[in-house]
Amino acid sequence: MRQSTYQTDHELQDRAVLVSLVTPDVKRSGMNPEHSLDELVSLAETAGVEVLTTITQNKETPDNKWFIGKGKVEELRAAAEELGATTVIFDQELSGAQVRNLEEALDLKIIDRTQLILDIFAQRAKTREGIIQVELAQLSYLLPRLSGHGKNLSRLGGGIGTRGPGETKLETDRRHIRDRISDLKALLEEVVRHRQLHRERRRKSGVIQVALVGYTNAGKSTLLRELTAADVYVENQLFATLDPTSRNLELPSGKEVVLTDTVGFIQNLPHDLVAAFRATLEEVCEADLVLHVIDSSSPTREEQAAVVQQILVELGAADKPQITVYNKKDLCVGDCRDRIPSGTDTLWISAYSKEDLNLLRQLIQDKLTGDTRTFVLPAERGDLIALAYRTGEVIEQMVDGDQMRLTVELNKQDFAVHGYKLQEYIESL
Repeated sequence: MRQSTYQTDHELQDRAVLVSLVTPDVKRSGMNPEHSLDELVSLAETAGVEVLTTITQNKETPDNKWFIGKGKVEELRAAAEELGATTVIFDQELSGAQVRNLEEALDLKIIDRTQLILDIFAQRAKTREGIIQVELAQLSYLLPRLSGHGKNLSRLGGGIGTRGPGETKLETDRRHIRDRISDLKALLEEVVRHRQLHRERRRKSGVIQVALVGYTNAGKSTLLRELTAADVYVENQLFATLDPTSRNLELPSGKEVVLTDTVGFIQNLPHDLVAAFRATLEEVCEADLVLHVIDSSSPTREEQAAVVQQILVELGAADKPQITVYNKKDLCVGDCRDRIPSGTDTLWISAYSKEDLNLLRQLIQDKLTGDTRTFVLPAERGDLIALAYRTGEVIEQMVDGDQMRLTVELNKQDFAVHGYKLQEYIESL
């Protein structure tokens, strides 16, 4: 597969002014504009951008031509000239026409939140699958906006907004982009087919799958590393993990399950990105248990948790058995602890506390374990007795004449895979 990133000059760092438009619709959505702008600053810094200042405008509706008001455009131009900005990054998604008009008015590179997130993913993609997914998302985003990205696409010296689909004159080569999108979709279909085969093998072998999900930078990779001794990249930055990682996790009973780390979610996660990563995110749909990891020290943790739950709904995984893990207990200050909800499926932990990790392992085991049941089987039916052992942990065994009485602590997944024959036998009596 060809290299999917531009040649960039990393010595030329983007220097950006960040802009947010606050409308009544944004306020009604429940999204906190200040927190969203703070998050945009973190995203820009993650992408290697020097943030010079932020500008906010309150307006009834976005301007069709400029997105922000004309007077605000002049204020933005003056601020950019004074500070020596090379780029303006908007916290909302822009149309191609708005990008073109702003570029002409400001003579600067214009980036929106979606393109910034896609750029970060382009930097982080390392595996063949990840590169395919990011390139597909970027091309799908750019295709309807080609006329509005002339300045971005002509500045191939590097920086945000120029990584990803290669050094092609995208604004004039729509046919090339459509052909490339078709090729990438075909490659992803092959990825989907392989993943489906792996899932079928896991089902048949009775492997139990536990998926880590959560807002970006909630500490999922740290938790995976501490629980399984996995050699994974851990860093205090947004989207440190892009490619999913799976490792075996041993539970207190000695039984092993597969724990999978997934890409972090974020508010306004680009639709094209969700679509491109659906093959990866569907691993969550196949999981037997979901661990929703929340940064308990974040002032916006409730909003972040709501974003994750909404994306799980969109993926069709909202009804999965779930444990809510409030992570980063060691970073909580003030009234942080008082705001932790209580519940049988909720745990407040530090990923660096062995005691907390043991509590989490036990809760995972309890959540995966079903009821205790007693099976009375013919002693000569070795096949059924073997099945009983495979459907859970036999905690008591008694022989009564020509019958064997087995008390079994069921594992839900094992019973789903192996227990149907036992169920058929019981129902036939």
